[in-house]
Amino acid sequence: MVQPYLIGDDYQVKPVNVASVPQRSPFRYPGGKTWLTPHLRRWLLSLPERPARFCEPFAGGAISSLTVAFENLADHVVMVELDHQVAAVWHTILHDDGGADWLAKQILSFELTRESLDAALAIPARQTRGRAFQTILKNRVYHGGILAPGSAPVKRGENGKGITSRWYPTTLARRILEIAKYKGKIEFHEGDGLAFLNLWAESETSAWFIDPPYTASKKKAGSRLYTHSTLDHERLFDLAENLAGPFLMTYDDDLEIVGLAERHNLKTDRVAMNNTHNATMNELLIGRNLDWLKPR
Repeated sequence: MVQPYLIGDDYQVKPVNVASVPQRSPFRYPGGKTWLTPHLRRWLLSLPERPARFCEPFAGGAISSLTVAFENLADHVVMVELDHQVAAVWHTILHDDGGADWLAKQILSFELTRESLDAALAIPARQTRGRAFQTILKNRVYHGGILAPGSAPVKRGENGKGITSRWYPTTLARRILEIAKYKGKIEFHEGDGLAFLNLWAESETSAWFIDPPYTASKKKAGSRLYTHSTLDHERLFDLAENLAGPFLMTYDDDLEIVGLAERHNLKTDRVAMNNTHNATMNELLIGRNLDWLKPR
């Protein structure tokens, strides 16, 4: 059981040790939600009815969608992502017959050096499979896994290992092949998360996990992390408020976001997490009902 502690009027949940959470995504994703996984499980299990469909309109590295699929927390999983590079990976794994096997073999056979990396990325791939491989390469060797323009390979890396610091070909191949086993349960769409929210807003049997780019507050952390960081946050809250099914939303902890949630009759609570520098900070959880987060 998650052990909360009180700060002021808000319940804070002690940061999750992400090493205790199954690592299922091939991405090291900036703003990824591995730390949220235990809370996501608890939320879904608290719902009156098991969701027929779990929808993640800003999927990114998709750890939440993968958790739901692997742990059978919903009948069906729908992932949506706008980034063309990230989408190529999900298309290849989930929709390309033989694509997962091909991508796993490419990763296992690739000898990573600075010269081979430069050669592999010299010309942008035109085909989805090639783009998927280039995306995985960049994600694993670029600083912080950031794929946005301006990002570049790490220099020193962890323990001075440089670009090989986060290149684990056997692990990556295994994760990709494991995900492919669930391709009948996971549906992927490349497109606008807001448009998808609007399209399925009246579905009472869908549960939504909404993790948008964090660009609504003064911090605007998502602006440097994602290729597509521009988002109409007011419209997102309008759509969320009117969803027929349950939803859980995450945002950076900021008074502007709290105010935005209050204007749309939504509840907020703070949850502690450790950032990439192992410093403890808070993020906001937003929904219609957050009672499941309190101690039982």
